[in-house]
Amino acid sequence: MSAPPSPSTAAPIRVPAGTTAQQALKDAGVPLKGPDGAVVVRDVATGDLRDLAWTPDTEVEVEPVVAASPEGRAVIRHSTAHVLAQAVQDLFPGTRLGIGPPVENGFYYDFDPERPFTPEDLKALEKRMQEIVKQGQHFARREISDDDARAELAHEPYKLELIGLKGGADGADDGASVEVGGAQLTMYDNRDPRTGDLVWTDLCRGPHLPRTSAIPAFSLTRSAAAYWRGSEKNPQLQRVYGTAWESRDAHKAYLEHLAEAERRDHRRLGVELDLFSFPDEIGSGLAVFHPKGGVVKREMEDYVRRRHLEEGFQYVGTPHISKRGLFETSGHLPYYEETMFPAMELENSEYFLKAMNCPMHNLIFRSRGRSYRELPLRFFEFGSVYRYEKSGVVHGLTRVRGLTQDDSHSYVTPEQASGEIRHLLSFVLGLLRDFGLDDYYLELSTRGDDPTKQAKFIGSDEQWAVATAVLEEAARETGLELVPDPGGAAYYGPKISVQARDAIGRTWQMSTIQYDFNQPARFGLEYSAPDGTRQQPVMIHSAKFGSIERFFGVLTEHYAGAFPAWLAPVQVVGIPVTDEQVPYLADVALRLRARGIRVEIDDSDDRMQKKIRTASKQKVPFVLIAGATDAEAGAVSFRYRDGSQHNGVPVADAVEQVVAWVAARHNADPAADTPQVAG
Repeated sequence: MSAPPSPSTAAPIRVPAGTTAQQALKDAGVPLKGPDGAVVVRDVATGDLRDLAWTPDTEVEVEPVVAASPEGRAVIRHSTAHVLAQAVQDLFPGTRLGIGPPVENGFYYDFDPERPFTPEDLKALEKRMQEIVKQGQHFARREISDDDARAELAHEPYKLELIGLKGGADGADDGASVEVGGAQLTMYDNRDPRTGDLVWTDLCRGPHLPRTSAIPAFSLTRSAAAYWRGSEKNPQLQRVYGTAWESRDAHKAYLEHLAEAERRDHRRLGVELDLFSFPDEIGSGLAVFHPKGGVVKREMEDYVRRRHLEEGFQYVGTPHISKRGLFETSGHLPYYEETMFPAMELENSEYFLKAMNCPMHNLIFRSRGRSYRELPLRFFEFGSVYRYEKSGVVHGLTRVRGLTQDDSHSYVTPEQASGEIRHLLSFVLGLLRDFGLDDYYLELSTRGDDPTKQAKFIGSDEQWAVATAVLEEAARETGLELVPDPGGAAYYGPKISVQARDAIGRTWQMSTIQYDFNQPARFGLEYSAPDGTRQQPVMIHSAKFGSIERFFGVLTEHYAGAFPAWLAPVQVVGIPVTDEQVPYLADVALRLRARGIRVEIDDSDDRMQKKIRTASKQKVPFVLIAGATDAEAGAVSFRYRDGSQHNGVPVADAVEQVVAWVAARHNADPAADTPQVAG
């Protein structure tokens, strides 16, 4: 993941001609070790990052890039990727090299080995990497001509392919730019620190750390199959992932974070809590929700349906398939055809599973004449769409091939667009807060200025400028952080997306709001204006959950499966001390069910303590325990998800406390010392 340049807080440092950048930093008193030590420098004049060994021909000014900065970490990670590749070719001679870029929180390298790597292989590779790091091999940059590079890398077919991309890989999203993004090809040689002999080499753009021993901390995390340069048409390689950091403390903190993320993984929790599954018989990326998962999904749908109606939306419904012509009219073909399921031939026509709902909503708008008095006209549906995501990116519920969007489209006059976007922003932010996601920022995706990407966008410069300005103004009025995303807009207009942080600080793209001035024109949408003329409306797309599946997955990880009581599949479990209390708790359950509470009685043969452990593993918010004394007194003992307990609570009070907590839609967990519950 690329990061913007880190702002300099100190004056630039002069590097005299013929002097290394490292020596200039040392003379200026800049630290060269530790998290705050410089790992590379930035040429102030060009913005390029340079190795510390760089010796300019003329005097230049540079800024130090420290290890703990985003760019510094990327250099550490890319250098570690080289060490991994060297270790692989040491232990598995003949393995051919792919690409090894830094990514968010780590790095990977793609290989073409004789056989897939095993977990034992990763342990051996990590050990060999540690040996290379301790050797302190120097990273030495070497310029090379295209022909010489081809001769030197004749045994590396994937590298030879990259040479043909020289200078044109910067726009690629496959990691190629780390090797051949510049106009001049370079090799990075790993050299023995004592003899200077060449130990290993790789085609690379750089920059790198001065030596392997400057890598503070790293580990390998996993391996997986990956297509060469991300295309299923290419050979399948072995990708080895790792992580590297500016200090052992930072590395340890990340591994702990990784372990916590694993504990919260919604795919594992989906099995443990019996929420959903992905049967092979149905197909990759196509989820089925089990009864308990169905409860959570229904609660989400009921909530968002009610909120849409409260916000002035009208519920509509559209089919799952459509003729090709509809998506040609909307402009989605050919832009999105690669991500749509293949067409079906029916009655001399091609039909597609729909990948988006907006074209069909446009047909509803166009079905009769519209007046300005009807605007804003807001349509909403739970629209099931199908997208042929590549197998390598399908990931549980958060990246699926079949999804349901709480999709809505607002048709407004140009003058109403700004107010409608403010209305939608308020709606989506309120929704996220209601589900316990209250840490977020906004991202503004625009057309950007890159001339190589402009062909995918339709519409005039003026239309884009107006749409972008309207979105930006509405976004800034929220007071939230607004992060630019140049080039990330849809082909038909710019968008705002809400980036929400979960309980452990990970960012997820959630709700989106898009300004569309193109589709109304393509569909010939019109309304009658006050002066009797026919005018074209502006169309505003918005999805509040984004998709129900993705939102479900994010919520599962945010709460680590311990859903708030109002969302929990089972809100109360009754546990009898002996079988004699089963009828008593059954009566309590009837009273709770009469108030809309989801309750179960554990009348299994297990001992009471095991029943309590089972309820805890199932993350049930309320456990009501009853023994003979409780039954005689008409009471129960409350046991909460945190293990705390409140004894001797009269049944009537217990029912009211559960009902009140659920009705209040608290997202926090109740406990024995919570006044609203304990009474």
